[in-house]
Amino acid sequence: MNQERALDYSDSVNRNRSSTARKRIITGSVVIIGGTSGITGRDAERARGVAAELAAATAAATAAAGAEDDAGTPPARGLAVDLSRPHDIAAALAGIDPVDRLALVAIERDMNTIANYDIDKAVRLTTLKLVGYHAVVHALKSRLSPDSSVLLFGGVAKDHPYEGSTTVSTINAGVIGMMRTLAVELAPIRVNSLHTWMIEDSPFWRDKPETVKWAGSHTLTHRLPTSADVVDAAALLLNNPGLNAVGLRVDCGM
Repeated sequence: MNQERALDYSDSVNRNRSSTARKRIITGSVVIIGGTSGITGRDAERARGVAAELAAATAAATAAAGAEDDAGTPPARGLAVDLSRPHDIAAALAGIDPVDRLALVAIERDMNTIANYDIDKAVRLTTLKLVGYHAVVHALKSRLSPDSSVLLFGGVAKDHPYEGSTTVSTINAGVIGMMRTLAVELAPIRVNSLHTWMIEDSPFWRDKPETVKWAGSHTLTHRLPTSADVVDAAALLLNNPGLNAVGLRVDCGM
């Protein structure tokens, strides 16, 4: 068993990366809220990266169909909205119409403990994700159709807290409650959530190869998920009409 677990991590990753031929296509008019206006550094870079990959997946569908709407607007729109300022969200989204797929991919890292509790940081992050997500859905509700879908990004810290994740773990657990409540309130519009762990090629982890190798060796698949894996999962949750109120973990079986 130990020999099996010691399977070379790099070999496992290389085999799984043969998935480059996968077609990550998101159909319809897609709005991607990155939440990066008020975020800086690696978190902003990661959020922009996820948003860009989702937009690219939408562009693939557009190219295949030769589709643009009547106004000539490409169906993928990535927006940096400061979700920590929820009163400004409706105005920022005033020109968006219609919305077939809505992805909320705001990412901000926070290190907070009860022993050294930073109230301002906790309020900001709680507002950004829990209030900000709700405010976006509220602002765009009238522009969603019965066939639309909403995707909320959370995180695996909801299940696996670590030192400093007091706020992060609490908020990502809240995303599950938000997903379930919105699925009921917005029905028949579908609402799902996606929860990731360490993303191997994200800005935060890609220059930490030893940590990535160690963490990958402790998953059931001997690797960590990549950005491509996350986008595949997002496309599935956004497109598949059979998936509703699903909280999907993308963690390679941590």
